[in-house]
Amino acid sequence: MEKDLGNYRKSYEKSELFEGSIPENPLELFQKWFYEVENSGGVDEANAMTISTIGTDGFPKNRVVLLKKYTYEGFIFYTNYESEKGKAIRENPNVCLSFFWPNMERQVIIKGKAEKIAENLSDGYFESRPLGSKLGALVSNQSEVIPSRKVLEDKLKELEAQYESGEVPRPEHWGGYIVKPESIEFWQGRPNRLHDRIRYCLQSDYNWLIERLAP
Repeated sequence: MEKDLGNYRKSYEKSELFEGSIPENPLELFQKWFYEVENSGGVDEANAMTISTIGTDGFPKNRVVLLKKYTYEGFIFYTNYESEKGKAIRENPNVCLSFFWPNMERQVIIKGKAEKIAENLSDGYFESRPLGSKLGALVSNQSEVIPSRKVLEDKLKELEAQYESGEVPRPEHWGGYIVKPESIEFWQGRPNRLHDRIRYCLQSDYNWLIERLAP
């Protein structure tokens, strides 16, 4: 099987990114871009991001997760701590996050270290989830091999009966991570492949060094 994609081409012309019009802190620029994408109506889940980890087998792996909160400290998402990504983070907390917003011709690439958030914060978010999502966290031993989907569906039915009239506790193996950024790159598509790439790097004095990268 073969398909030549060499003629897939697009000219990027929607915006530009200049040093003179950006804030000193990259989280402020991220917030501005996120709001613009969110309000544009052209992306189903603006908070969908790819997280890359180095697995215990030595291979990098990417998968899409959902950003649930961002602050000046970093980017928060939730998962099963015993999943493949959770085990990878435990062995090597260096991760990369990336957002791709094609409707705005933008990417954001974040390098940083992931660490667990406080248990009470994970508790608070878990309590806010719909019942089905809570039960799903109990049902699934994420990333483990299972014999069939029926195993999951049967277990879900058992848990629905068990917690029919009670609160669902947050399992100890499920919770949040915060990725504290060490560098954040903003990519804005431009004509003729001369894209704008602005990178912020955190310095030892906690100020951000701003650099332009060649496209």
